[in-house]
Amino acid sequence: MNGPAAPGTPALIGAALLAAGRPVMAREIASVLGVTEQTAQKELEQFGRRLEAAGLGFEMEAVAGGYRLIVPPTLAARLAPLLSPPALPALSSAALEVLAVIAYRQPVTRAEIEAMRGGSAGTVVTLQERELVKVLGRSDSVGGPLLYGTTERFLLEFGLGSLDDLPPLQDAGFSHLLRS
Repeated sequence: MNGPAAPGTPALIGAALLAAGRPVMAREIASVLGVTEQTAQKELEQFGRRLEAAGLGFEMEAVAGGYRLIVPPTLAARLAPLLSPPALPALSSAALEVLAVIAYRQPVTRAEIEAMRGGSAGTVVTLQERELVKVLGRSDSVGGPLLYGTTERFLLEFGLGSLDDLPPLQDAGFSHLLRS
């Protein structure tokens, strides 16, 4: 008697994206499928089109250099009663401004942030606690101040594939902070 059929490529991709709980890179899918990264990329693209065509209530999103399954924004509001825990409170305008300085100027020191934005010490700590900002290392300048940059969670929270996807400064609404 034969056992169950081996899962096909779409099933493996879907299971990998669901089980990982984080963005999965094409090279990781290639390893699971036993194919080249280029083949895995094509399979991921085909999987995304299949999901979209099937209208199953979730879709694949390219984010933070990988892929994940998400609920389309058009359905998310109707599912709000089921979702937990509640979303983190929105960032204050001051926190968004500091985050913008860090995102567009990274790596950046606290002194550089304060020169562009003003008092930011507590805000940087808050952004670190929310895992949107991290220490990248130390500057070579006198005293070796800490250098700050954004995290993968920043990319995830803002739906960015990479920092290259940040909008141009004139469209971002924070260009007044970054003139130097």
